[in-house]
Amino acid sequence: MTFVNGAEASSLAGYDIDVVHELSRLWHAKAVITTMEFEGMFPSLAASRCDMVISGVMRQAGREKNYDAVPYLASSMVIIARSGTPPITSLDALSGKTIAVEAGTSYAALVEKENDRLRIAGRPPILLQLYPTEDQVIQQVLIGRVDALISQDVEVYFRQKQLGGKVSIILKPDNPDFRDFAIYIRKNAQERALLEQAIAELTQNGTLETLAKKWGISGKQAQIFNDRSTSSVFNVAVFFSALTSWAFVKGAALTLIVALAAHFTAILISIPIALKLNGPRSPLRMLLSAYVAVFRGAPTLLQLLFIWNALPQFLPIFRESWFTPFLATWLSLSINESAYQVEINRAALQAVDPGQLLAGNALGMKTSQAYRHIIFPQALRIALPPTINEFISLLKTTSLASVISLQELLAVTQIQVARTFEFTEYYSAALVYYLGMVFLFLFLQKRIERRFAWADRNKATANGH
Repeated sequence: MTFVNGAEASSLAGYDIDVVHELSRLWHAKAVITTMEFEGMFPSLAASRCDMVISGVMRQAGREKNYDAVPYLASSMVIIARSGTPPITSLDALSGKTIAVEAGTSYAALVEKENDRLRIAGRPPILLQLYPTEDQVIQQVLIGRVDALISQDVEVYFRQKQLGGKVSIILKPDNPDFRDFAIYIRKNAQERALLEQAIAELTQNGTLETLAKKWGISGKQAQIFNDRSTSSVFNVAVFFSALTSWAFVKGAALTLIVALAAHFTAILISIPIALKLNGPRSPLRMLLSAYVAVFRGAPTLLQLLFIWNALPQFLPIFRESWFTPFLATWLSLSINESAYQVEINRAALQAVDPGQLLAGNALGMKTSQAYRHIIFPQALRIALPPTINEFISLLKTTSLASVISLQELLAVTQIQVARTFEFTEYYSAALVYYLGMVFLFLFLQKRIERRFAWADRNKATANGH
């Protein structure tokens, strides 16, 4: 329905993308397409960050309580397993089995309802595993971690080209909540009428059916899964192609830029806070202590999602186009990292003998001069190793930004995996990039520590002997 057709994240393709372009043509408008994780789409629609959600989303009564939904493609829910798995006649046949579904979809609620019936009947429940994307769900079936997955028929009709006959449909349950894909908009009778009129026109003139045939998802084109086998051997050519691709280079560069910018900002924020926390008790000190505790205690991913999805609902200015995923990531990681950096700097400052500040004042230095020439150089040597370690951790934490569509290294990797299903090769290429960046900063850490070794009293004493 929607995927990246090539190395560039902007090269979007799929049935939904073509539908968007057809709507744009009818309305003489320009479509701005934004990609994001499934779970972030409806919060973004509610926050007016986008005007329409079209991404293989089913029409369901629960969603229509808050949004208008206009159906545009008939579909059917399917249970998929590895090729050779015998067909089943109902969902209860999955009792005691493990299945995978995409997080944020309604499949999990469907399974829970079925589990309630199984428990009443005294049978084992269906074991459920949630994964963030559809391609990761399919991977679990391919590697044998789960027995089956729940998806829609159009997904597997298209995925045959990538899966090479490794999976098959074992059940097509009829459920009214999984019969149509729909376009969702905010509640607005006039806009709903315009959208319904446009979809009706595209249906009557055969445009939607032509697009369905183009992408191999038409009900008339439902293909039978072939028993073709594809090689599962590590493809060295694909690995080196990914390793040298411009998309991976840009993804790694963006990862590094975000980490450097966020950590530099965090250090600037943390220094005055650390100085204040080492000072006398005051209401401001208590407030800053609470700041550190909150941002150290809250999960980084939650903070990132809050800033991207929840903040625009309180402050409409953050709904504007200037507030990009890069800025949201920078802001979130800077605030989060500053809470950890405060503790590093505070401990380093406390480790410096307080008598040295008094000595500086006795020599006629101002307090600011004493900190600049005496306290900070010694505290820097103490804070440097944990600061670099914290940066390395932050470098890896940037991968969370993929959930708000920032095209950093992990997001680029997941795009290629979703397109080709050669996950071992692409994950290995990403690992090489991450290790390369980490080892570079570990090397720099050793060199910097050696440079500041003169300030170590123990080493200085040893050299004196």
